[in-house]
Parts: sequence; C-alpha cells; structure tokens
Amino acid sequence: MRTLTEADFLAVVKAHHPVAKQAGLLVDLARAQLLSIRGNFDPLVFVNSDQKTFDGKNYFNYTNAELAVPTWFGVELYAGLENNFGDFTNNEFSLGQSSYAGISIPLLKDLVLDKRRAALQQGKLFTQQSEFERRTVINDLIFEATKSYWNWAKDYQVLMVLDTTIFLNEQRYQLVRISFQQGDRAAVDTTEALVQLQNFQQMREEAWLKFRKSSLELSAYLWLPNNQPAYLTEKVLPDTIWAKQQFTSFPVDALTNWLTQTVTNHPKLQQLDFKLQALEVERRLKFQSLLPKLDLKYNFLQKGYNVGNAFKNNLFENNYKFGVSAVIPIPNRSGIGNYRAARIKIKTTELDRSFTELSLENKVRFHYNEVLNLQKQIDIYEKAYANFVRLFAAEQLRFSLGETTLFLLNSRETKVLEAQQKLLELKTKFYQAFAALNWAAGVLQ
Repeated sequence: MRTLTEADFLAVVKAHHPVAKQAGLLVDLARAQLLSIRGNFDPLVFVNSDQKTFDGKNYFNYTNAELAVPTWFGVELYAGLENNFGDFTNNEFSLGQSSYAGISIPLLKDLVLDKRRAALQQGKLFTQQSEFERRTVINDLIFEATKSYWNWAKDYQVLMVLDTTIFLNEQRYQLVRISFQQGDRAAVDTTEALVQLQNFQQMREEAWLKFRKSSLELSAYLWLPNNQPAYLTEKVLPDTIWAKQQFTSFPVDALTNWLTQTVTNHPKLQQLDFKLQALEVERRLKFQSLLPKLDLKYNFLQKGYNVGNAFKNNLFENNYKFGVSAVIPIPNRSGIGNYRAARIKIKTTELDRSFTELSLENKVRFHYNEVLNLQKQIDIYEKAYANFVRLFAAEQLRFSLGETTLFLLNSRETKVLEAQQKLLELKTKFYQAFAALNWAAGVLQ
C-alpha cells in the first residue's frame, strides 16, 4: 500500500495537470508577443532599383539603399546611398553617386508617445499581467483539487470505520448464537444481531461505491509527465493522520491579515491593476490624437560615398534638404471620441476592480467565519461522540450482565457510528473551508 498525502497530490497537480501547463503557456505567449512588439524598433534596410530603357535610349536608372533606425524617443534616424543617371531623369533626383543622412522629429503629435512606444509599454504590462493570470488559474485549480482530495480522504475513513464495525458485529453475532445454543439467549436475539450486521454490511457496500467514485474524481487531477492521465489503484490510499488532528488548536491567522493579503496580493486584483496601467497608456496615446501633427525632417546631402566629408559645411548652408509638414484636423471629432472612449474604459475598469475587491473581501469574511464555526462544531461534537461511546460502553456492560436487550445495545451502537461519521464529515468540511479561505485570499499556489 502507498499513502498519498495532500502535499504530494497537489505537487503532482501543479507539475503535470494540463490546466497548470496551459497557465504556464499564457506567460510564454505574452513573452512571445512582447518580442514581436520589440520588432517595431528593429532597424530596417530598404533597397530600391528602378530603370527604364526604350527604343535604344536609357531613360533613367535609379538605385537607392537606405538604413532607417527608429528610436524609443520617437525620433527616426536614417542614412542612404544613391546612384542616379539616365537621359530623362526626374529633376528632383541628384545625378551620379550621392549619399545622405537625416532625421525625422515629431514636434507635437507623437512626440511624447506614439503607437510603437505605446504598444511596447502595453506589451510589458501584459507580460506581467499574464503571470497573475497564471496564478489565478492555478489558484482555482488547486482549490478544486483540494476539495476532491478531502472528499476522497473522508470516504476512505468512513469505509475503514464500517469495516471495523462489521468485524465487531460479526463477533457479537457469533457470541449471541453460542449463547442461544446454550439456552442463555432467545432465538430472536440472533435475528436482532444478524439484522444489525446485515445493515452495516449494506452501509459498507454503499460506502465502498462512494469511495470508488471519489477515487475516480480525484484521478481526473492526476496526470503523468507525458500528458497521459493517471488512475488511482486500490493500493493508493489517503493519509489518515488528519482525523486525529486537534482542530481547536489549528492555527488560523487574524481576519485583518487575511483581508490585507487579499487586497494587496490577490492575482485577480493584480490583473486589474495591470489592465488599468495598460488603459492609462492607451489614454495617453489617444491624447496625442488631439494634437496637430507637426513633423520636421532634415537630410544632409553630399556627392559621392565618402563619409569622411560629412558635416564639413554648415548644416543649413549647402547640400541639405529640409522640410516641415503639418496636419490639423478640424474639428477633430475622431480624436475627441477616441480620447473620451479611453477615459470611459478606465472608469469602467476602476468600477470593476472596486466590485471585485469587495466580492473577494466578502468571500474571505465568509470562509473565515466558516472555519471558526467549524472549529466550534468539531469541539462540541467530539465531546458528544465521547459521550455516545460512554453510553454504548455502559450498555455493553449491562448487556453482558443480562440487564438490557440487544435492541437497545444495537441502538446505542448505531448512534456511535452516526456520530463518528458526522465528526469525520465536520473535519473534512473544516479542511475544505480552510482551503476555500486560502482560495478567496488568492494564495493557493
């Protein structure tokens, strides 16, 4: 036989369950998307070659190779080489070999933030948010798995109690039969003992079926490293030490600490915090759409490809190309609408976060009170169970002295069994309630 403890079971769930693996892939996916976004800042090389000949004439031959380097500050740097010749070239092109280096600067719109920088900032936030999304998924998975484990552990414990009860009743039945054969007991006593035994045997069969069902439910959380499902065999049994735990002394932190932990570290709230930060980046980007677009572009020009001659002349004296472009939408309803929509999204998410925080706090309060209440119930029922045992022991003594009937003895024994099962159920509910408290606080990892 092999004992499967709660800690070992949850370790397997976290390591191999498909949902846990999918949660890990959320983080990998966010990182891959962030890498893709960073590609917007990769330098680009452009090569263009265009030529035309017709009727024996070389109309034009244009060749241009350019390197463009976008920067985090919104400024774009570029440099290139040109070689243009032909009989009918465009007057805007410089003939022969030439080179240039330039810069493009946004002066109003896109100066503080543009789409590339906004996407990168949001990508970083989404990567961090995905980690808390993973924690949320794991938190829910571990909670459901824990509930299944304690149902399995309780069903096994009930089965063991019934096995012990049946063993004792089989012995009593044999003793009653011997007493009847010796003339010390009436025939009806053997029937009474047999009915009690058969009742417990039937209860045992029901308990066995329930245990097998809970074993199958628990197997749904057990997976092998190769993504194949694992099934519990009858040789794998739950830990039984929990039934002897002193629940009144079980450490439960103060409610204020649980609430503080929930508000500051719950993964759902952390997700919403990062969502709010991403929406703030979007709001700042939409604000840029309210500004006129004013861009400055400057190119330094020189003949040939000799880089050593660059910038020997005054930048605005000779060999340069300079331009300013401006776009002013009137009345800019698109920009105003987009900016208002971004602010509404932030307000909606803030309300969602406030509601989620209140909902989580209420769940923590409920499960905290549930844990404390179950501690009291277990304390009361442990004393009640001890009294049921005393009454049964006293009835056994009276029965051995011939001062009571087998019917009363069986009734006392049934009460003991019911109390024992009720106590096991309360203890199981306590472990499940404590798991629910940790789940509500978002700390099941």
